[in-house]
Amino acid sequence: MSHGICLLSIVPVRTGPSHKAEMCTQLLFGELYTVLQSENEWLRISLEYDGYEGWISVKGHAAITVNEFDSLTETNARAAIDLVQLVTNETKKEQFPILYGSSLPGIEEFRMQLADQTFIYDGQVSMVSDFEEGDEDGPEDLMELKHDLVHDSMQFLGAPYLWGGRSLFGIDCSGFVQMAYKLKNIRLKRDASQQAEQGEPVNSLEEAQPGDLAFFENEEGNICHVGILADRQKILHCSGKVRLDIIDQQGIFHNDLHEYTHKLKMIRRVI
Repeated sequence: MSHGICLLSIVPVRTGPSHKAEMCTQLLFGELYTVLQSENEWLRISLEYDGYEGWISVKGHAAITVNEFDSLTETNARAAIDLVQLVTNETKKEQFPILYGSSLPGIEEFRMQLADQTFIYDGQVSMVSDFEEGDEDGPEDLMELKHDLVHDSMQFLGAPYLWGGRSLFGIDCSGFVQMAYKLKNIRLKRDASQQAEQGEPVNSLEEAQPGDLAFFENEEGNICHVGILADRQKILHCSGKVRLDIIDQQGIFHNDLHEYTHKLKMIRRVI
């Protein structure tokens, strides 16, 4: 079994070994994966961050050793928090942009050693969070973290909807939620239905807090949408674009369409 790391701005991950296959998620710079299968010019991978599986082109693959993979997964990877920032590959003498929320594994004094190459990133990086589910942080610390999460999530406002997307230039509803939490070093699964199994239930909007996750159902009762509560009356979510809308016990009231667009199913608290 071999391993890899994303050393490009974005690498699309597809449902099958073809450029015509649906994009189901994306790798951002610095994210790690395990190679499960090889077929022609394609690799089936499992993302280290959330266990999601899909196919990438070998042209986007950068191999790393088992030892490097194990070492990097043990580090508390920080995230890039500049909306867009250049990274310099000193080994190859080239520069390229990376995006908000990209991983910076093993960064020390602006330098990273990845796949036998040296990278320089002198932009802003996220603070290392010591939050873990079940931590005994005080209520004031947790509330500050919740408000910070909502504040940072606002950076995605206006980002266009893209099925499988995880960046400011295209993102889907669960990708938006996952990335918002990633910036606080809290791991969520990739899909809304998976995220709905994390955290603890909240009985109603009256008991909700900023940063809680609201999930919505389709006509069959299946979870089809997720967003982040800014407070008990407003929700950040990606529908057409990342937007701030009104929410009540019925669901999301779309500010532009002046109608309910999503039926509330449940609320979960991760932090």
